[in-house]
Amino acid sequence: MSDPVTATPDARYEGFATVTDTGPRGMITIRGEGETLVKAAKAAGVDLPDTRAVTAKGGVQLAWMSPDELLVICDYPEAPAIAAKVEKALGKDHSLVAVVSDVRQVFRVEGANADEVLRKVTPANIDALAPGEMRRTRLAQAAGAIWMPEADVYEVMCFRSVGRYMFDLLSGAARPGSELGL
Repeated sequence: MSDPVTATPDARYEGFATVTDTGPRGMITIRGEGETLVKAAKAAGVDLPDTRAVTAKGGVQLAWMSPDELLVICDYPEAPAIAAKVEKALGKDHSLVAVVSDVRQVFRVEGANADEVLRKVTPANIDALAPGEMRRTRLAQAAGAIWMPEADVYEVMCFRSVGRYMFDLLSGAARPGSELGL
């Protein structure tokens, strides 16, 4: 088995904000309704998040993605075991549990002006995003999600297939004096 890599291994750009590839992350999509999602959160060991929120316990985060979808974010090697635990807990409930670690990529944008980077590339209201919240949105020409784990720090998730594009987009937006004409 090969070692997991992202589309931009070890990528880092330092401008008026710093953009870094966070490396492979474990991710599990869980689809279901109502009580099924409550059971899934319990099995993952994290509190069920409110709408557009991210909860965390230990090294595991649970993100609300839509009314019938949650996303577990964890260390890459832990994803298969957590997914198996969730599947077992859900039993015969109508649901989907899928490890999507190799399909997605995460970038970290940090610094006192990190919000300015995102304002240049997304229509999402960055001012309305608070720590612990997530927004699914577009970032220029790619679908993605943005969440704020703490003040002046944003994490941007996209499909791995557009990882190089996303890194270049975020880095260009962090370049001093840059004006992206998107």
